[in-house]
Amino acid sequence: MLAPAGPAVAGRPRGGAARLDGLGAVRGALWVAVGALVLLPIAAIVALAATGGGWTQLADPAVLDAAVNSLVSAALSGALAVVVGTSLALLLERTDLPGRRALRLLALSPLLMPPFVGAIAWLSLLGPSSPVNAWWSARFGAPLWNLYGGDGVVFLLAVHGYPVAMMIVTAALRRVPADLEQAARIAGSSAGRAMTAITLPLLRPAMLSSFTLIAVSNLADFGIPSIIGLPERYVTLSTLVYRYLQSGTVDDPLAVVAAIGFVLLVIALLGVVVDLLRSRTRVELDGQAAAPDRLPLGRARIPVGIAASALVLAITVLPLVTLTAQSLLPAPGVPFTPENITLASFERALTASGTLTGIGNSVMLAVSAAVVCGLLGLAIGTLVTRTRARDNAGLLGLALLPQAIPGLVIAVAWLVIAPSIGLYNTPWIILCAYLTSFLALVVQSVSAPLAATPGTAEEAARVAGASRLRALWDISCRMAVPAALSGAVLVALTAVRELTLSVLLLSPGSQTLGVVIFNLQQAGAYNASSALSLIVALVGLAGLGLTARSSR
Repeated sequence: MLAPAGPAVAGRPRGGAARLDGLGAVRGALWVAVGALVLLPIAAIVALAATGGGWTQLADPAVLDAAVNSLVSAALSGALAVVVGTSLALLLERTDLPGRRALRLLALSPLLMPPFVGAIAWLSLLGPSSPVNAWWSARFGAPLWNLYGGDGVVFLLAVHGYPVAMMIVTAALRRVPADLEQAARIAGSSAGRAMTAITLPLLRPAMLSSFTLIAVSNLADFGIPSIIGLPERYVTLSTLVYRYLQSGTVDDPLAVVAAIGFVLLVIALLGVVVDLLRSRTRVELDGQAAAPDRLPLGRARIPVGIAASALVLAITVLPLVTLTAQSLLPAPGVPFTPENITLASFERALTASGTLTGIGNSVMLAVSAAVVCGLLGLAIGTLVTRTRARDNAGLLGLALLPQAIPGLVIAVAWLVIAPSIGLYNTPWIILCAYLTSFLALVVQSVSAPLAATPGTAEEAARVAGASRLRALWDISCRMAVPAALSGAVLVALTAVRELTLSVLLLSPGSQTLGVVIFNLQQAGAYNASSALSLIVALVGLAGLGLTARSSR
């Protein structure tokens, strides 16, 4: 900090520091890379939507029905996810519920499973030919619940969304000062009354943020509506776009799909704007002055603990158990007996046409996306947190923007520009979509720890004669490498089991593992798709577990 005021340090470049040490060139290169990955696809879809003739198709009754189904399922699943997530957060953080730590880990486990794999797991539990429905039909003459249809879509979207609400509300709950609740208790209020009158109103901003995030994400989900909704002709915008691209039932499918994608983009950005406006009006609270008193459940402690455990186990573990059972049977509807247990479904899944190609493509694309996102995320996260420049906020915001854009829109955007850059009908278009979607994971992983780290080591390096770029490379980048590696591993694990982008950008010979599982399910090979889904789920759980352990 003292070096600029005094004489030049030996070995340090004089004048035009940004130009001589290369920092300006690095910043410019990062702007070009992020612009190509984010701005270019968005501009392409906006341009085609504005100039194409796809708007007239939006008045078609099929499109209107799909739009209504998408909005209803997104809103209902988002609201249900917030209710469940908030309830679990309050139970686990503010009561003396037994086994809170184990229940918290189990409740978050749906985050570790791809939604389409979760849909297949739940079908093994509540599908038309599942053992539960077969037993119930034999007893009462009708199935307990056929998961196919709109109600099943809403339910599964909520199951895979409530962990997000739970994490957001839990983080907000830990910032609520316990003094407020204690003051209400001193004034004569009961513990339950203090929670409903004091704590819950302070959690409303977090609940609204989680609802916005979950609803926007569910608006364009493809896996669950395609597997659960299509058999009952419950069509959403994502499945309708897939039909347009695959069947060519409209004259100019790209123009129609671009118009639909533009509408989804506007809805998503409106949700982000609403959330930003809400965040500006939030009330800042003082930090915790005392540990919060947990609400004593009294005689209800054991019954509530049993009920909460049963609910969490039914949502998280039971579908995996039934998925495992279905994977070990030769065909749907076969009783689960020792003589019927076989590994034929695993053999059929691994030897099916395209499985090995899908696994190879998924591994190649996931590793490539992890490497590129890791390098770009490390550079962007370091630059925006350890330097002072007017464009830092813009660069960071642009890198994080795809988090608020549905995957359907990103896939359509790259479909629009693929012919112009020579990537149409190649697997590299899927890689580009992965980079757009998952870059933010590494940027967040890097920027968060660096923002909380003092810059004294870099200042010492500058005083010792290092250039700005050399100080960033030797100090900040090396400190952030573990975080970047964790983010890159998360990118790889997310990309290897991704479905929405891959199925919409599919080309001959470029099918991925998610597409292979989806095709097996659509072809009626339910036990083979269950076996491959189980493998993906177990590998994902193991990989994320190792990532969490290494990050600690």
